Amino acid sequence: MPDLSRWYVKTALAYLALALLLGVAIVWPAEGGASFWQGLLWPAWIHLLTVGWLTQLIFGVAFWLFPRHSRARPYGPQALARVAYPLLNAGILLRLVAEPAIAWTAAPLWKTLLALSALLQWTAGALMAGYLWTRVKRR
Repeated sequence: MPDLSRWYVKTALAYLALALLLGVAIVWPAEGGASFWQGLLWPAWIHLLTVGWLTQLIFGVAFWLFPRHSRARPYGPQALARVAYPLLNAGILLRLVAEPAIAWTAAPLWKTLLALSALLQWTAGALMAGYLWTRVKRR
């Protein structure tokens, strides 16, 4: 398995572990205010599962298993996929902080950071799609 695939897959597993812990925290019975915390953390939990775990796992496995570019360079030019990794993870981590903060405080900074997180994740997805597009070809 190439290094970049391992980074994506191991990071996906870390997000899965974090999502499982957060899921337990969300459903753990608490005295009063439990619904507040559930509402506050629910979007972050869903995002950890769908983007942190699933999307990142798909990116890592797709990089590894999609058809080869050539025998000499099986993964082809990797710049797009390599740039997508930090952008995706910066966007995920930023969202995990910004989204609950919006519900906690009315400061406009958090809305800006949430928008930035969405832009980072969208850019990462577009870069990875652009990279993988070059690997989908006829026999």
